Amino acid sequence: MADPRHPVVLFLCVRNAGRSQMAAAFARSLGGGGVEVLSGGSDPANRVHPEVAAAMAECGIDLSAERPRKFAEADLRSASVLVTMGCGEACPAVPGVRREDWAVEDPAGMSIERVRAIRDGIRDRVRELLRSLRVQGA
Repeated sequence: MADPRHPVVLFLCVRNAGRSQMAAAFARSLGGGGVEVLSGGSDPANRVHPEVAAAMAECGIDLSAERPRKFAEADLRSASVLVTMGCGEACPAVPGVRREDWAVEDPAGMSIERVRAIRDGIRDRVRELLRSLRVQGA
C-alpha cells in the first residue's frame, strides 16, 4: 500500500478513458502538492473525442499529452485513492485502497455545452480531493 505521506491518486475508467484523462489533467494543472497522479484506462489507444479535447483546450489543457496507460494490478495496489468514473462493477476495488466512484457521464457524442458541464464538475471534484489529501498530511 502507498505511503500515506505521499498519496498516489489513480483516476481510472475502464470504458472510456476520456473521463480519467480529464480528471488527471486537472489534478496536474491544479498542482499535486506532493500527490502523484496517474491516469488509467482499458485502452490507452482510445482516441480523445473532439468535444472533450475542445472543452479542455478552453482551460489551456492539451489532452494529447494526457494519454492514459493500461492500468496494471501494481497501479491499483500502489494507489492511496482510486477514483473511478462510474463504470460500476467493471472497475476494480482493492482491499485497503480508498475508492471513490464519481459516476461521471461519458461525454462521447454530447454537445460542447454538456461536455463543459461535465468538465467543470470534474475540475471541482478534483480540487476538493486534492484539498482533502493536503489536509490529511500530503
